[in-house]
Amino acid sequence: MQIFTKDDLIKKLLEIKRKGWIPNARHGNAGGVGNTLEDLLGIQENNLPIPNAAEWELKCQRKGSSSLTTLFHMEPSPRAVRFVPSILLPQYGWSHELAGTDYPETEMSFRQTIHGLKRSDRGFCVAVDRKARKVLISFDASSVDQRHQNWLNSVKARIGISELNPQPYWGFDDLFHKAGTKLLNCFYVQADVKRESGREYYHYNTIMILRKFSLDKFIGAIEDGVILIDFDARTGHNHGTKFRIRQGNWDRLYDDVRQYKQLTNRCTGFLLRCAS
Repeated sequence: MQIFTKDDLIKKLLEIKRKGWIPNARHGNAGGVGNTLEDLLGIQENNLPIPNAAEWELKCQRKGSSSLTTLFHMEPSPRAVRFVPSILLPQYGWSHELAGTDYPETEMSFRQTIHGLKRSDRGFCVAVDRKARKVLISFDASSVDQRHQNWLNSVKARIGISELNPQPYWGFDDLFHKAGTKLLNCFYVQADVKRESGREYYHYNTIMILRKFSLDKFIGAIEDGVILIDFDARTGHNHGTKFRIRQGNWDRLYDDVRQYKQLTNRCTGFLLRCAS
């Protein structure tokens, strides 16, 4: 496998940009926009052929999408409690939508995406305690939508309807270690998408380098509802707790954000012009 310098990789990305519309190389694959770019670069998934590759991520998204992108998986503390499968699912879960058909009648679910701007229809939200340096999950029974009243009554019978005690949380330091290791630096590419004759085509026309991941900006993005926390558990299966980001907000997480448009003179170590 060829090893690129970072300059070489950006140059290659700009060459791909100049190609214009490129057909999806993974027809029928929802992740085709990223897979096609990896094919064009001649790299394996999540395996950047550059020095210090462990310090870099390649992220590719389609423009205009409302989908969320997973940043990383991380279970809440206290870890020994195994909070999601041991407390949230059995004490706050609800009947799985496929219970009695694909799954047994007793199949339970705790699957929802929550954020810091407002509570979910089941009363959960993300809360940031900067003094304690924690990101917490909070529950407020008074915020539960009326259509979930039967579920709320069952929660009252199982555990009561006061605030979670203890509250699941992620410490700032643990988050910085996890996110900072995973997202320290990032090549970020966005593509316009069109469909012709039943096939998708991509134009990879936004190329950015994001460096110096910022914990303060990360926490701010949680407070602003830009980063969400996604639970996906059912009876006997916890598919992992995910931190996810809204489309088009990657640059909010970094101190050094640069967009590259064309080859020119060096710009702070890169063979490209930095766009303002």
